[in-house]
Amino acid sequence: MPWHTYVAYFFAGVFLVNSVPHFTNGVSGRRLPTPFASPLGKGQSSPTVNVLWGALNLAIGYLLVGRVGDFNFHRTSHALALGVGGLLMAVMLAQLFGRLYGGQWGGDSKGLVAPESHLTRR
Repeated sequence: MPWHTYVAYFFAGVFLVNSVPHFTNGVSGRRLPTPFASPLGKGQSSPTVNVLWGALNLAIGYLLVGRVGDFNFHRTSHALALGVGGLLMAVMLAQLFGRLYGGQWGGDSKGLVAPESHLTRR
């Protein structure tokens, strides 16, 4: 199998994992940084923008894994390329959102959610 197929599977993992926080926060009505926010990497995009950004990431991930090569979960090399891309993206997102939200997501010490409290900290 050509090397570019494995690169496509790697980036499919990146896009698929990136779709999760954007889509789920968007449909939950929460704001989250996207590439369209200002300042980049810190500004908050609307829930609608996050749903659209998450859906686009999902579509790109699908196209990369479903239309490039002949992806097979039973082939370790295919699953590994997808998994490594997804895991690296997950770690990067955890670090980014951890810095932005101080390791907490809008909750107090009792675990209760205070709406928009994550935007007023700092």
